[in-house]
Amino acid sequence: MFEKRYRLNLVFNANKIYDRQVVEGIGEYLQAAQCDWDVYFEDDFRSRVDGLTHWKGDGIIADFDNPDVEALLKDSTIPTVAVGGSYQQKKDYPRLPYVATDNAALVKLAYDHLKQKGFTEFAFYGVPSTRYSRWAIERERAFIEQVSSDGYYPNVNLGLCTSAELWETAQNNLENWLDNLPKPIGIVAVTDSRARHLLQACDHLNIMVPEEVAIIGIDNESMARYLNRTALSSVEQGSKAMGYAAAKMLHRMLLGYAVDESLVVVDPVGVTARQSSDYRALNDPYVIQAMHFIRHNACRGVKVAQVVDYVGLSRTNLETRFVEEIGCSMHEQLHMTKFYRACELVTSTDLPFDEISRTCGYPSVQYMYTVMRKNLGMTPREYRISSRLGKSSIDGISQS
Repeated sequence: MFEKRYRLNLVFNANKIYDRQVVEGIGEYLQAAQCDWDVYFEDDFRSRVDGLTHWKGDGIIADFDNPDVEALLKDSTIPTVAVGGSYQQKKDYPRLPYVATDNAALVKLAYDHLKQKGFTEFAFYGVPSTRYSRWAIERERAFIEQVSSDGYYPNVNLGLCTSAELWETAQNNLENWLDNLPKPIGIVAVTDSRARHLLQACDHLNIMVPEEVAIIGIDNESMARYLNRTALSSVEQGSKAMGYAAAKMLHRMLLGYAVDESLVVVDPVGVTARQSSDYRALNDPYVIQAMHFIRHNACRGVKVAQVVDYVGLSRTNLETRFVEEIGCSMHEQLHMTKFYRACELVTSTDLPFDEISRTCGYPSVQYMYTVMRKNLGMTPREYRISSRLGKSSIDGISQS
């Protein structure tokens, strides 16, 4: 006996990675359960709230972080599963089956990552509090509670809303805040977008990242990963798992079964650590300057002599200080910085290998092949394939 062909409405603004991954998770469930459903989704992947009052169908999965959507659907007679952020207070959840990202766990992963790097100063860069940013308010609250419970002071800045008209003013205000923060400091940004604002402001102020300010965002957004020179560390939400759980819950409702749990809170996937939080507590100010110069210029083909010129010490003096603090020579650090950049580009992009070799400052693609064989035991092509099968690892080779 064949199951009825249900009509499903997805109410999401898929211009955000969070929404896109939720929708992807819904699709994965439909494929896994072999659901032959008709899915309505706006052509431009944007939800039209007004159209919800006229839509007739069998089921809805909707983003309830949008209060306008919640207001229209909270009393829906059509089976509806809500998706959104988690709340500290149970009363803040709608009286509908609800799948949530764990806001407190997202912040804890980011905060713990910075804490494990040795920071004792912490800050949070959020977004202005509005009825549309309830998820961000929860993250801010979680940050304040977690940092305060450890005996640290929670520096918080919500900034201004992002718009072309306010952009210059917003960045100037952000720069003033950053300039006056204690350093070194670790900053949790409420999203990757806000983290990119921080990276740009630090660049304008010549604040060293991560030596003075380490930054971690939330979303692990791949599309805009390379809009800043410094690769951004980020916490990845379990968005696909949320979509899968929401579709599974709705399926049970459509088949007439009771929903086992009306609230499902999904754990984050984890931290993807990159250069923006690759902090190592250093005492020597000259070594800090040298490390910063190497991080940002190794792939430009600089040599040890140029590091020495930048810092302004004799080569022997700086080399001695560097080895004592870092545990390797400046030449070795230059080599490993290029190597890790090459590994990142091999695994996270589809760039041709000759272009990656030029980007990372190698004299030829053959030389890059030799370096990767020596350090990984495989060619760049083999490493790209194995990484996408989840089999590769460069653990055990220090990035710092």
